[in-house]
Amino acid sequence: MTSLPAGDRPTDTIGETAAPLVSRTVPLAPELGAALLSLVPPGGPRDLVSWVRRGEGLVGWGRAASLTTSGPDRMAELDAWWARLVGSAVVRDEVDRPGTGPVAFGSVSYAAGSPAGATLVVPEVVVGVRGGVAWLTTVGVEQAPSVAAVPGLAEVRVHPAPPPPQDVAFSDGALSPAQWAGAVAEAVSRITAGSLDKVVLARDLEVVASGALDVRWLLHRLAETYDTTWVFAVDGLVGATPELLVRREKGLVTSRVLAGTIRRTGDDEHDLALAASLARSSKDLEEHEYAVRSVADALAPHCSSMNVPEAPFVLHLSNVMHLATDVAGVLVDGASSLALAESLHPSAAVCGTPTRDADAVIAELEHMDRGRYAGPVGWIDATGDGEWGIALRCGAVAEDDPSRIRLFAGCGIVAGSDPEAEVAESSAKFVPMRDALTATAP
Repeated sequence: MTSLPAGDRPTDTIGETAAPLVSRTVPLAPELGAALLSLVPPGGPRDLVSWVRRGEGLVGWGRAASLTTSGPDRMAELDAWWARLVGSAVVRDEVDRPGTGPVAFGSVSYAAGSPAGATLVVPEVVVGVRGGVAWLTTVGVEQAPSVAAVPGLAEVRVHPAPPPPQDVAFSDGALSPAQWAGAVAEAVSRITAGSLDKVVLARDLEVVASGALDVRWLLHRLAETYDTTWVFAVDGLVGATPELLVRREKGLVTSRVLAGTIRRTGDDEHDLALAASLARSSKDLEEHEYAVRSVADALAPHCSSMNVPEAPFVLHLSNVMHLATDVAGVLVDGASSLALAESLHPSAAVCGTPTRDADAVIAELEHMDRGRYAGPVGWIDATGDGEWGIALRCGAVAEDDPSRIRLFAGCGIVAGSDPEAEVAESSAKFVPMRDALTATAP
């Protein structure tokens, strides 16, 4: 990565024919940053990216570069491509914070064989906000811009509210609720027989509107209602995940593990009692222990000074509560945030234990391709720092029809699981996307 003084022009190349990426980051007025999602201009479902939580994070639009891969080495191939790209990039960064300079946003298929593959997108324009500081990054392959002529600066403005979806209709996906309950019962039977300890089973819903969906509408609604989650959009995948798979920042690695769920009632006093019962539930504690162990074991080769709390806390979200544990460590081998995400995927929180046996049960009982649901989603910067969540509470806009979106929800199944209760839990996990799709304009 080359840093330019003002007025210099890039001469390096990527390969023999293409000019290198040229990135410029400048400060932005804080009042613009306060309306982060409202800065995203209209565009198709694949024209924008988002990673926003509690009004802070990153949004972007346009494509300066992108790569899609598939197969078992898909994440390693993306990581190597990104390292080559930023290795020859020309960077002028006047802000110097995590997420400044060139940034790539990615989403990865759950299964290696999924046609959804894995994608990294380098937006042409990124706006970021962190700790009251806002910035604009532009990326291209032209000559390095001068301070007075940063591309995109004049276009950064608050846009009118996006339109809501119209005539939204929901239908069963691969399995009806009753059929999926049967799959859960079969999984419990196999766990009881000793075939495996835990498996995560997912189901889907098909959704169609009368016109093309505006992803910005979904992002606004999700951010308003679920501000404790990471509201994301990458290449047509949009959602609000409560689960941070991994964050790498200045040598510190952290991961938030969620497993064990109970639905909120809206009555604060009753919800406190439910939270206490969740914290004592042997079924949920068992499920959570498997997930925490899988994350700690995966991070151990990359980290020293690992901190794995002995007991989880209860994370309160708008519609559900989860058992949660934050695992942390000090990076010792220089692995990028994407490489760390690769080492963690799939965790027991989205697959099960043992991994190979659980994966086989998923392939047999779900009767669907998860696509990029339950895979890593997030961003990486030129230093390798970044944040990757698990693509949960999400939907994938159909590539050939922007009026259609497929929603996903999954539940961890252990020996004590009740099929009807798991159907109810999965229905609760559909609520964020269902509500966003059916909300009306304020």
